[in-house]
Amino acid sequence: MTALAHHYSPGAAPTIVFLPGYRSDMQGSKVLALEAWAQARGQAFLRFDYRGCGASPGAFEDHTLADWRDDALGLIDTLVEGPVVLVGSSMGGWLMLLVAKARPQRIVGMVGIAAAPDFTAWGFTAEEKRLLVEQGRLEQPSAYSDAPMVTTRAFWESGEAHRMLDAPIAFDGPVRLLQGQCDEEVPWELALRLAATIRSENVQTWIVKDGNHRLSRDGDMRLLLRATEDILTECSSPSSC
Repeated sequence: MTALAHHYSPGAAPTIVFLPGYRSDMQGSKVLALEAWAQARGQAFLRFDYRGCGASPGAFEDHTLADWRDDALGLIDTLVEGPVVLVGSSMGGWLMLLVAKARPQRIVGMVGIAAAPDFTAWGFTAEEKRLLVEQGRLEQPSAYSDAPMVTTRAFWESGEAHRMLDAPIAFDGPVRLLQGQCDEEVPWELALRLAATIRSENVQTWIVKDGNHRLSRDGDMRLLLRATEDILTECSSPSSC
């Protein structure tokens, strides 16, 4: 595997691994706040950039959902010992489910932040999907950058091949799903559907009525830390995870 930009802080298990969103990187406010909190309590923590993102090598448009899943798996397999708690933001919430599926013995808990599984199915209009198939590339205005948001046909096809919501998700550990009700990118009802699809009985969906997609305000950050601490507390008992 190509060397990826990453930062690993050793500490107590389980290790928290943060999975960024689409075209995001490991320098976001949520991941840095979570890392600082983990370091203060002596909890092991890993953040990293997918191939083609942030400081990692490669071109963004050359990579797919499956590639980025494999990036996460490769780092977990080589850098992390013992159990893992995944925190996934937006697309990272989709990757979180794929990583948990691939490493069921390692992943003991999950926290989703506006998790967006299967967004290749519900996040594009029929016309946009047609353009992706015919032209191989789609550009859309970005709310976070002057540069357009680019989706490739390869990424879209990879997403369609790795959909998670069409069958029960075989995960039995604790899960917390944070979702803003004013999110303009991920319908808040998707969090309820995801909660129902995960097999575990220990799943909680926390709806932030005035929250947007980023959930990066001070109060949102406190909620993220509380959710992560919840999962770590649950996982302190072997019978809970």
